[in-house]
Amino acid sequence: MEWLSAENVIAVGTALLGVLASGGLVWYERRVPSRKRIGYRVQTDNPIGNEVSSGRPNVRTGFFHHSLNMDDATLVLLRIENDGSQSITRDDYTVADRHGLTAVFTDRVIEGVSVTEPTGDGDLTSYFTQERGFGYEGNRLRIPRVPLNRGDYFKLLVLLTGGDVGCEVRLVGGIRDGKVHRNRGGTPDDKPPVFSFPARILTALLTVSVLVLAGIILLRDGNPIGCERGTLTLTGSTAFAPVIEDIADTYEDKCQGAEITVDAGGSEAGVADLDSLVKDSADDAGAVIAFSDGPLGEGRGLKGDPVALSVFTVVVHDGVGAEIDRAGGLSVPELQEIYGGRATRWGEILPDAPPDIADLPVVMVSRGDDSGTRQVFQDRVLDGWEAVPSTSRDCDPTNTPVTRCELGSTQAVLDKVASLPGAIGYSELRFAQDHDDITLVALDGREADIDLIARGTADYPYRDVEYAYTSPAPTPLTTSFLDYLKEATSQETIHDSGHLPCPRHRDLCPP
Repeated sequence: MEWLSAENVIAVGTALLGVLASGGLVWYERRVPSRKRIGYRVQTDNPIGNEVSSGRPNVRTGFFHHSLNMDDATLVLLRIENDGSQSITRDDYTVADRHGLTAVFTDRVIEGVSVTEPTGDGDLTSYFTQERGFGYEGNRLRIPRVPLNRGDYFKLLVLLTGGDVGCEVRLVGGIRDGKVHRNRGGTPDDKPPVFSFPARILTALLTVSVLVLAGIILLRDGNPIGCERGTLTLTGSTAFAPVIEDIADTYEDKCQGAEITVDAGGSEAGVADLDSLVKDSADDAGAVIAFSDGPLGEGRGLKGDPVALSVFTVVVHDGVGAEIDRAGGLSVPELQEIYGGRATRWGEILPDAPPDIADLPVVMVSRGDDSGTRQVFQDRVLDGWEAVPSTSRDCDPTNTPVTRCELGSTQAVLDKVASLPGAIGYSELRFAQDHDDITLVALDGREADIDLIARGTADYPYRDVEYAYTSPAPTPLTTSFLDYLKEATSQETIHDSGHLPCPRHRDLCPP
């Protein structure tokens, strides 16, 4: 079933995680934080020694004894805070006495205490009186029933003797419908977190859910608006075939039940076969798309959609290429001389070339007349036909000198040019860029560069629009695949393969 694809399962699972996290957050806000809570933490526990025995801290409330032996004295700064979501009143303390809480300093004796840095509305220090239960004895400090709004806190600076730094400090007491608990240790300037730990966990889960869903959307950008089942044949251009194969594979992965076959045999042959199929079997023709380098379907009753601007290049054997590079490339008139049969040796085109290059015969490695790459070359560069007849099927000069031959694919042309001194041919740009032992030729001083063409700064002649031709009655799968070609993922594939996608460059792709 299509909806049970891996991407859909991940998307649904992630969405459920987000819903559960949201529900958990609501439950947490309604149940857990609603409890009244007082937290405490020791922010400072330091020895002071005799060096400060005569000093008096700057405090608002409290006292210290000046006659103490300070050899084993320590100072503890204890922070007590309302870290719940509800205010705490005096009546919320559960200790059956005037005071509300008791701080116990294990193995130490309290010698003095001061209240410092209280927050909240009103003056909290007014609660720290003997009448309200404030006082200490031995190692126990009685803390009054101090009302605290959410986030309010006060600090107690306690002078102790008789014990080591780090001895346990605990807060004893209870809160109605709540609890008293120890918080993590911190520095005096620490601020409590805006969100509690569970709330941060739930927030992180929600964030992960959103990011995963966003990633799925981005990765699936280009998924067909509606996947269709059935069979589809993609034929025509051999130069554009690798791009179409990649996009077809992706479509099949996303749309179960779609079977797409790529059978490229040349632009002219593909368009002609589709035209014949329309006349013989409209149903069969509806399941075929013929890709063409250039507008070869005009006047045939086929529907053509511009897909990409394809850029091509003239290529030569590296031995000749070095001399052509020094000359700044070839001009269009020079190519017309070569393919018109009027220049048969490279010395006629490169008069300054060394003898071994000048004496090389020009060997034209061409495509057959069903090739769109050849058709574009003739239309956009030669402005006419390749006038020189083919003298060989395989361009093998062993027995008969070769002037021109025709091969069946772009790859075959590139391989032959790379292996045959003096050879010249033409190819789709990206194929040529990836091939060794050949030189890409600038035309009239302009190199084949899709970025320059996209910016409108290079009037490079050897280029044309890639069309997708269909019958007047395409199948749903055919229509879906054509729509998929216009999606973002397919556009990236087309661009990465050395073509300019037409939806992004409409000014370069006439309808």
